[in-house]
Amino acid sequence: MQETRRTNAERTRATRTALVAAARELFVDPGYAEASTPQIAAAAHVTRGALYHHYADKRDLFRAVVEAEAEAVAREIEARTSPVGSVHEAEAASVTRTAPRASDAPAPRSRHAPDAPDAPDAPDAPDARGMLVEGARAYLDAMSVPGRTRLLLVDAPAVLGAAEADALDARHARRTLRAGLAAAIDTAPDDTVADDPTDDAASDDEARTGQARGGGSRLAGSARPTTPRVGDDVAQDDRLDALTLLLSAAFDRAALALDGGAPPHPVRAAVTELVDRVCAPRTTR
Repeated sequence: MQETRRTNAERTRATRTALVAAARELFVDPGYAEASTPQIAAAAHVTRGALYHHYADKRDLFRAVVEAEAEAVAREIEARTSPVGSVHEAEAASVTRTAPRASDAPAPRSRHAPDAPDAPDAPDAPDARGMLVEGARAYLDAMSVPGRTRLLLVDAPAVLGAAEADALDARHARRTLRAGLAAAIDTAPDDTVADDPTDDAASDDEARTGQARGGGSRLAGSARPTTPRVGDDVAQDDRLDALTLLLSAAFDRAALALDGGAPPHPVRAAVTELVDRVCAPRTTR
């Protein structure tokens, strides 16, 4: 009986894999609007009844396709920025969904993705910025898989709605970006200079001298006014969420530009510069 259950599970997995792979190809060309469920079923070598057994309709199948694409993007980012084993731990901890995982369908290869470097150690102060840059590059490489930018950034909001497409991104690529930003911001140096004790002593002497002359009311040892830094009035989590959202939007625009034929080097250089600026110490107002 146990053997029969395993066989049924394998059959279900195989059917879903075939449907997702066939649907992905047809959603890219000729496109979501033109692709029909009979075409998808025929391409997957299953009946229409089997398609509707696993997915409620074409939109539900599209949801499974973009879920798999988003998982593939996050997996590539994690593979190039996380310590060995963290990808598997993240997958084991992920919430089980009815849609097939990215592993259910063969992931198309990136046109420009380089061989992944050896996995680095856990990020520390010198490495966090570099890992954030590498994550941005990994995102652009992952998005260069033919059809992926259109599926995730153009069709997903149109078919599923902006809210569901945003939630999809938050579960995958944006989640990895937030983690990288948190590490980089935590380890970014302050732009403030530590107070010199001799300066405090000199200031106290000046205050006492001024009072002796009757020309000042400053008390000895009183704190000097400090200039607040930009963002000091924003909670750290709120600041991190806002930075993640804005940087994610910039990366999406970069992916769209590259997909539209923009020269890769200036776009990638601009992404690196943007990360550098975000990770730079906060300035005073």
